[in-house]
Amino acid sequence: MANVKDFSVEQRLTAVLTLQKIDSKIDEIHTLKGELPMEVKDLEDEIEGLQTRMNNIDAEVNSINTFTEAKTTGKKDALAMIKKYEKQQENVKNNREFEAINKEIEMQELEVKLNEKHIKDATIELRENANLRLKAEEKITEVEEALKVKRAELEKIIGDTEKEEKELAKSSASAKEKVEPRLLSAYERIRNSYRNGLAVVPIMRDSCGGCFNVIPPQRQSEIRQRKKIVVCEHCGRILVDVDLNDSIKIKA
Repeated sequence: MANVKDFSVEQRLTAVLTLQKIDSKIDEIHTLKGELPMEVKDLEDEIEGLQTRMNNIDAEVNSINTFTEAKTTGKKDALAMIKKYEKQQENVKNNREFEAINKEIEMQELEVKLNEKHIKDATIELRENANLRLKAEEKITEVEEALKVKRAELEKIIGDTEKEEKELAKSSASAKEKVEPRLLSAYERIRNSYRNGLAVVPIMRDSCGGCFNVIPPQRQSEIRQRKKIVVCEHCGRILVDVDLNDSIKIKA
């Protein structure tokens, strides 16, 4: 095969137009997939975030349970001390001793009330966390159902197009080897500048097939002659005549 640098202008246009048509076929497949890959990833991330939230809730519940157990033990210990002090009051010898023990009993009664308050507050927190966990579980179920549907849609499209896409990717790589490096660089730069990925377009109804601005007759004549590469002065796309465009067919 001749070196791409030795190709005529027409051969160069044919090579880059062929590449464009192959890449446009690949773009059609990506359009068919649409936002599904991103939607699937977003749903997977949402499930992961909800699972993390549930793990955090579980950790918080374990911490509250440990705290409640400690306060329950503290309450039992305080009640035991009250009984001990009440028994000691039966054997006091004077008022001073009685008042001292009575003060200790009051302190332990306060300790009982404080522990009861802590236990009550912890019980409320446990109830709130249980509600939060239930909501997270319900949300995960909802998101998993949506993810199942989106995955099925995406897998069907991939199953229908995977073979074609792989073949087109190989064809694209092969076609690039036949395009002059400078022209390939320009093609990729222009292609990346537009959402529709069109860098090479035909003249359609005397207008650029990309931006639809009118191409002067003299300019159209130059394009039909295929003696130099002509770009649209409005959008910068590479222009080809309709006959050359129609002569190149890409098998699906």
